[in-house]
Amino acid sequence: MPTKLTHGGNDNDEVGQAPLGRKALNHRRRQIAGVLVRRGWGYLLEASGLEHLAALEPHREADSQVTGPERLRLALEELGPTFIKLGQLLSTRADLLGPEFRLELAKLQDDAPHLPSEVVREVVRTELGEPETVFAAFDPEPLAAASIGQAHAATMPDGTEVVVKIRRPGAMEEVELDLEILANCAAHASRRSERMAEYDLVGIAEEFAQTTRAELDYLREGRNAEQFAANFADDADVQIPRVFWERTTSRVITLERIRGSKITDLDALDEASIDRCDLAKRATDVIAKMVFQDRFFHADPHPGNFFIQAGGRIGLIDFGMVGTLNAELRDQLGKLMVALVRGDADRLAASLLGLGAATASVDRERLRDDLAELLARYSDRGLGSLDFGVVSGEILEIVRRHHLRPPRDLALLLKAFVMDEGMAEQLDPDFRLVEELRPYVYRHLVAELSPAALARRAGQAGVDLAELAVDFPGQLLRILELAASGGFEVHLRTAELEPLVGRAERLANRIAAAVLAAAVIDGLAELSATRTRPHGRRRLRLSTAVAGLGAFAGDVARRRLRARVR
Repeated sequence: MPTKLTHGGNDNDEVGQAPLGRKALNHRRRQIAGVLVRRGWGYLLEASGLEHLAALEPHREADSQVTGPERLRLALEELGPTFIKLGQLLSTRADLLGPEFRLELAKLQDDAPHLPSEVVREVVRTELGEPETVFAAFDPEPLAAASIGQAHAATMPDGTEVVVKIRRPGAMEEVELDLEILANCAAHASRRSERMAEYDLVGIAEEFAQTTRAELDYLREGRNAEQFAANFADDADVQIPRVFWERTTSRVITLERIRGSKITDLDALDEASIDRCDLAKRATDVIAKMVFQDRFFHADPHPGNFFIQAGGRIGLIDFGMVGTLNAELRDQLGKLMVALVRGDADRLAASLLGLGAATASVDRERLRDDLAELLARYSDRGLGSLDFGVVSGEILEIVRRHHLRPPRDLALLLKAFVMDEGMAEQLDPDFRLVEELRPYVYRHLVAELSPAALARRAGQAGVDLAELAVDFPGQLLRILELAASGGFEVHLRTAELEPLVGRAERLANRIAAAVLAAAVIDGLAELSATRTRPHGRRRLRLSTAVAGLGAFAGDVARRRLRARVR
């Protein structure tokens, strides 16, 4: 573990605002450079802008008995909490790393020596008051210890059992140093290498910093816990711990203690006569509800965060890492899952393009062909044998080859699903995540065809049409200028026309939804007319409007196809 860094500033400062001393920053850079050189990763210093520090460390040949992925894991473990978390994140990103590195980084463990009891008491005393006064009982020996915080058992004055989690002194400052260094290294590598720029290292570093800082703030974790409690308030089979706000700060959080067996303790489950197959499905239902219904999900559902109580009730803990899905991302995810279940390469390609921001020009036909080849390998196995972790990893590798970058919350979501699948398969070897998720996906799609959803899309179609009308003259002028300069062919195929194509695609989809919505309204109007007025006095039907919208949608589609020059 790295030497604890102490430098000016108050550890009570807001997360992300701790002052960073220049001396401490340079010292940490030298530490990082030394570890990379010793572990045989010294060549990374040049890409990251730290090459001038390599001379401070004697050059060492990499141990031929240890593989590159192993050396990287060991280096990250030695560099401490920030880099351990970075490695854990990278272990889920098939769009960034190959399988041999991901498998090795998945072994990273965030263990740390216990803090001395006097240090623990001092943190509690500073934040809440004397432990013996604030709590009826407080155990200075931790239940668990990690590099950022550790948890202690305690009892409230009314006898309620609680867990008190404290943040290690200096942890925030050390993490802030590392995040600043990572941000600078990402920016340097992106400027130096076009290939690194394509991976959007700066964006990845920013997203990682955002997630890590959120985990440091126990006030935010408390709010997350309350949101989950509200979302599962009507589900008696799920328990979310209560937050004791009067004994919670940004450095200390006090939560109701959840007792039970670890979800992968098979002997304990069997002794309690709990149906493991049913438990695997119910645990997946919990994650699926978070994603498809609440759009707010636990992003770290490893077995240590699930406790199974008598009768099979599920207790969920640790809410520092969460993800959120906006309506558009959830819709695209639903389309991706349907395409995967149906084995439809065209739909799958369209979903991936809708999900990921392109960092370079994308050959859509080639993307579609790569996905078709992938799906063909699984076509004879059937849905029941589909391994979500393997297939999603292969899809993300295709995403990487085609320079698409999935959004942060999608990466967190895939990680959550892969964790859930691994946990469920320990309970039930025949469990298949895709099969279990299929009803949720189709239920979501049916909801999207409701009159309210169709009316919402019809209204948005008008907004897109107005935006298209505003943007089109300027885009057309630019295209004509390019044609006059002799660059028409190249630019028309890529950057210049793509915004218009994307806008037209969205417009055509929403116009189609508007047509369907109008048809539904027309049918309702017909039904109402037949039940309230003679046939001769019906008001004007909406058929004319429907026909007009349909004609317009068809015209837009034809224009879009003609514009897609290849």
